[in-house]
Amino acid sequence: MTVGRVDGPGRQDARWSGASPVPFWLDRPERPDALPALAGSGRCDLAVVGGGFSGLWTALRAKERDPGRDVVLLEGRRIGWAASGRNGGFCEASLTHGLENGLERYPDEIATLQRLGRENLDELVGTVARYGIACDLERSGELSVATEPWQVEALAESAANAREHGESVELLDAAATRGILDSPTYLGGLLDRQGCVMLDPARLAWGLRDACLRLGVRIHEHSRVLAMTREAAGMSLVTPGGRLAAGRVALGTNVFRSLLRRVRPHIVPVYDYVLVTEPVPDDLLGEIGWQGRYGVGDSGNQFHYYRLTADNRILWGGYDAIYHFGGRVSQAHDQRPETFRRLAEQFSATFPQLDGVRFSHAWGGAIDTCTRFCAFFGTAHRGRVAYAAGYTGLGVGASRFGADVMLDLLAGEPTKRTELRMVRRRPTPFPPEPLRYAGIQMTRASLARADRNGGRRDAWLRALDRFGLGFDS
Repeated sequence: MTVGRVDGPGRQDARWSGASPVPFWLDRPERPDALPALAGSGRCDLAVVGGGFSGLWTALRAKERDPGRDVVLLEGRRIGWAASGRNGGFCEASLTHGLENGLERYPDEIATLQRLGRENLDELVGTVARYGIACDLERSGELSVATEPWQVEALAESAANAREHGESVELLDAAATRGILDSPTYLGGLLDRQGCVMLDPARLAWGLRDACLRLGVRIHEHSRVLAMTREAAGMSLVTPGGRLAAGRVALGTNVFRSLLRRVRPHIVPVYDYVLVTEPVPDDLLGEIGWQGRYGVGDSGNQFHYYRLTADNRILWGGYDAIYHFGGRVSQAHDQRPETFRRLAEQFSATFPQLDGVRFSHAWGGAIDTCTRFCAFFGTAHRGRVAYAAGYTGLGVGASRFGADVMLDLLAGEPTKRTELRMVRRRPTPFPPEPLRYAGIQMTRASLARADRNGGRRDAWLRALDRFGLGFDS
């Protein structure tokens, strides 16, 4: 396939302005047809609310643990249509949004969390193989790159921490980094060959859907849960077309308004944006190399993530993390021309060799973030309801672990997971509006200023650090 090249005034806008607004992963002819909505009244042992990774993994793990359990999954729209079908396809072992964040928050149990994360990733890969899920999974690993001198020092510190905690990583100088992937912006790198796999997230979601159906999970799409109430024998869930009585409920709604009021202050929706190129011809791809097909992330506070797809497109996302006043999740926020323009310009600066390559898809989506950057858990209604939320961009892999946590909590029996401080404690909530909006905007401005000033964090960021608070995507 030939890639068109664009020249002249308005070149950067022309590169993305004709892009499809549909997320690349979801823009597929093999997308399965919608399953029927819930109609009438029904009963089940376990109701799972949400058809993204969190809900799908919970339904699947519930049937794997107890094949006789009657499980129903309710999805408000389509399986995998939200964050699970819009992300970059990075599936990481970390349960704590990186080792540094885990060390800061859970130093006494970080070894356990690291081990559980590695086991979870191995089991996820095994599940994909066992059910024959064709999601283009590559155990390629991840390359973190430095594009500023202060980031070189930060990567060296990260490498030392990783090695101290048993992780196998390689610290690279500029030449070695550019030998893997050639960008004039690279000053160094950190290569982790084990802690991340790359995959097609929509195909993973559809594969999990099919696996659930084969195991007997009943799935209803276009069945948004409007209300949840406690009854004598369990819980009652009301949808536009019916009512479902359930002995237990697992909530995997994440960024969307929780059915539990207590959860809502702990989550804000952050909009992240992505561009995907047309397939890059071999001769152009050869100009940048990309040995090992590693997933890549740069080391700024406002960072980019990028990777190759199975057909050698380049997915390029990140940098902006946009919060809208009031925390409303809306389809109107999925397109943001100023961010797409900025991303296209930054792509050209990173890979001038590919100047003129067009983008075929441009989209955005909401991420559920919390003040500690990693998932939190809990129960409600006397242990009949469990929830997991706040994955902050690392939910592709960690949501499988979260599914097991929710099932443990619903079973009411202590496990190695439920004994973790990470599971037992919730993050500090965000303040109410308008303080929430003002605080997030101050944080974004301070992070951008730190990137311009050698990574130096100002008084506002240092204050947040002291109280263990933050904002990220």
